[in-house]
Amino acid sequence: MSDTDKPSPDSSDTAKRLRERAERLLARPAVTQDDSVTLADGRTLAYTVKAGFIPVLGQGLGLVASEPQAAVFTTAYTVAGATPNTRPVCFAFNGGPGSSSIWLHLGALGPKRVRVNDDASLPPPPYAVVDNPLTWLDHFDLVFIDPPHTGWSVSASEDARKQHLSVDGDVEALAEVMRGWLAANGRFGAPLYLCGESYGTTRGAALADKMTDLGLAFTGVILVSCAMDLQTLVFRPKNDLPYALFLPAFAATAQYHGALAGPLGASGAAARAAAEDFVASDYLAALHAGARLTSQAFGRIAQRVSELTGLPRGVVEEQNLRIGDACYFVEGLRARGLLVGRLDSRATAPLGARRERDMLFDPGIESVLVPYTAAAMAYQASLGLPTDQRYEVMSGDAHKAWRWVRGPSDSPGGDSAGFTTTSDDLARAMRRNPNLKVLVASGRYDLGTPYSATDWSLAQLDALSPQPQPAEGVTYAEKIGKAEAQLDWALPATVLDRKIRAFNPFPGASTLASDLGFPDPFTTSPGWLTSQGMMIGAPKPSASGRTNFSALALR
Repeated sequence: MSDTDKPSPDSSDTAKRLRERAERLLARPAVTQDDSVTLADGRTLAYTVKAGFIPVLGQGLGLVASEPQAAVFTTAYTVAGATPNTRPVCFAFNGGPGSSSIWLHLGALGPKRVRVNDDASLPPPPYAVVDNPLTWLDHFDLVFIDPPHTGWSVSASEDARKQHLSVDGDVEALAEVMRGWLAANGRFGAPLYLCGESYGTTRGAALADKMTDLGLAFTGVILVSCAMDLQTLVFRPKNDLPYALFLPAFAATAQYHGALAGPLGASGAAARAAAEDFVASDYLAALHAGARLTSQAFGRIAQRVSELTGLPRGVVEEQNLRIGDACYFVEGLRARGLLVGRLDSRATAPLGARRERDMLFDPGIESVLVPYTAAAMAYQASLGLPTDQRYEVMSGDAHKAWRWVRGPSDSPGGDSAGFTTTSDDLARAMRRNPNLKVLVASGRYDLGTPYSATDWSLAQLDALSPQPQPAEGVTYAEKIGKAEAQLDWALPATVLDRKIRAFNPFPGASTLASDLGFPDPFTTSPGWLTSQGMMIGAPKPSASGRTNFSALALR
């Protein structure tokens, strides 16, 4: 045995300490507490929260009694009085990798939520946990999972740690946690759902297929801020896909901050639509052309990218038409001295003095990290959980140590130069389980996992195919006639306003000259009419006496 192969003097002690730590956590009794939440419709929902550790065991009957590989912390909410085998169960986790589950737990799905500002700004302390009237507990029992090395979850050995900090090892561990929870609570007969966010969608897509291997099929999978195909999200030389897929989100962000001019600045939807059309028609072709692109075409593309993102044309040209996320974070609002947030691009912060093209920190994370961490610790203490051990809200060590390659390192799929993907796992799960329902949600101002990258991934799923709508039950709206668009001036101004907007541009709102008190036939010269203090344009009569308006504004 070479010197490098010999164990360090304290390796056996380290292994023993890791094992004992995991065993101590697993030996702790779960904390149970009854509570209730008032829902948005006024109903009161009674529930039980149970927080504790679940072991990650090896696979196969011969390993059931083996030493656990990890102790994974879960927080489960179950509705009082529900029938266990008919009440749906939804497992939920966030991403990172290296993130705990508090974001979905205390931010969206659970019966309690952290109170934060809606505009993504950092609220002042103290930070409180309040009732969540929109909790998903109204629909599912909820089980929030902190993957190994997040929250209080730990691996029981260094070998297990290396395995758990990898794409496939993480999936196997969480599959065992879900199986273990169902077994411990007698819920194998319940409808099963899964909700993952960000990297949680990476593992969620793979888990949809992995759980089928264990004989457990999901009824539904909810993917929030998808990251199934890293090719769509990782900016690398010769990978032009992210530059195209991020552009609509850059446009939406620029519009939100008032950085776009003309029609593009009118609405976020208009900016996104224009960027999507540009990407599909010209931008991808220009990126594909590379050095073959003519100088004239280069200038035209650069100008349009500038118009859509609010970036100076010089910056676009300097970046060779390719605006990466790090560039946009710094350059998007440089003129105002602001850094744009990544997870929520509505959030901003002052640029550093050096103004470097580097994201020193993320204003989107900073606006929620402290409030959620402080509030989570207070909530955990209120449940009676021991808070002497640090709760890893976001583990940078886990993220840095993550092994992105799938399969053995010496396998054909173990090429570190490739991009991790789990969309094929989801497609396979959908083929294996034709009853599986998938819901995908994206944020308009998400510059970590932009919505158009998600759309691309969904478009590539080979499990999806167009299905013609059955002829039975099809209904058709009748053609709108001019009679419907005629204005009745006895109606309130607000009703008239909505009616005019509804019939613009076709067939156009209309009124009769006689309804306005004019003689018939209408022979007087056009004049001005006012209604509710708002000036409207001069009417142009037709031979029938009908007066047409191309636009009309009422207050």
